[in-house]
Amino acid sequence: MLTFILRRLLSAIPTLILVSLFVFTLQKLLPGDPVLAMAGEERDPAVVNYLREKYHLNDPMPIQYLSWAKGALTGDLGMSLRTEQPVSQLILSKLPVTIELAVLALLVALLIGIPTGIVSAIRKGTALDYGANVVALSGISIPNFWLGIVLIMIFAVKLQWLPASGFVPFSESPSRNLQTLLLPAFVLGTGLAGTLMRHTRGAMLEVLRSDYVRTARAKGLFPMAVVLKHAFRNALMPIVTMTTLLFGELLGGAVLTEQVFSIPGFGKMIVDAVFNRDYSVVQGVVLCVAIGFVLLNLLADVLYRLINPRLRNAA
Repeated sequence: MLTFILRRLLSAIPTLILVSLFVFTLQKLLPGDPVLAMAGEERDPAVVNYLREKYHLNDPMPIQYLSWAKGALTGDLGMSLRTEQPVSQLILSKLPVTIELAVLALLVALLIGIPTGIVSAIRKGTALDYGANVVALSGISIPNFWLGIVLIMIFAVKLQWLPASGFVPFSESPSRNLQTLLLPAFVLGTGLAGTLMRHTRGAMLEVLRSDYVRTARAKGLFPMAVVLKHAFRNALMPIVTMTTLLFGELLGGAVLTEQVFSIPGFGKMIVDAVFNRDYSVVQGVVLCVAIGFVLLNLLADVLYRLINPRLRNAA
């Protein structure tokens, strides 16, 4: 297992290099100049030249990339052009918020999507199956920002059960922290639940048609034991893949939801960085998200081998 993990980590290095090159090159093509914005309205040429020298913006692009990549290997992702704070420090301050939101949203998706998918597969062709599919498609189709605004109007404005926006750290108040994250987690989780439900239903339908499931039923085993022990366990492979991908999507893609609920996470930070042309922050966030996807894919492969004994001795 250790050899497999090391081999996968080594194979991910070219991917991370290509991602960093792609992001570094494309952001240089964005219109506008961050130095001119930092220099103020007067834009004194001396100040502009000083800022370009300070942030090595006068160097050729390959030299800039190599300098940034060398620092990234040691954990130094540069300085923010707007706040003049280390990018690694900014990421460490925002990452726990996004991870907490992503975990809660994924829990909502798992609690809704997997049971609904199993029931839909067992009751295929019935009204329950059609109803579950309608709910799943609705969750996929409804925009997050619209659902977020509707939930704010109902639970924050009218009922006044939950706060409309903002964020309270867990260390400051666990109860307030949960209250501020319930609505955005539900908004994100319902959309993912629809996707997870469809994949769970498809995987379960394929497994339920297998010979060993028919044999288990012919032996007179309890129906729930057949579904959970024999069918669901063998349907976990695509579900694990989809779950890891959805979690990676949450880490880097909860932009609109974080904007609507004013959650100070990765999504809001990268939007602000793009608008402010804060290149160092954009590079750092995208690199962290790419590393997150690589680790999540590795986690999925490890779980495959734990779930399916036939893969444990595979190359």
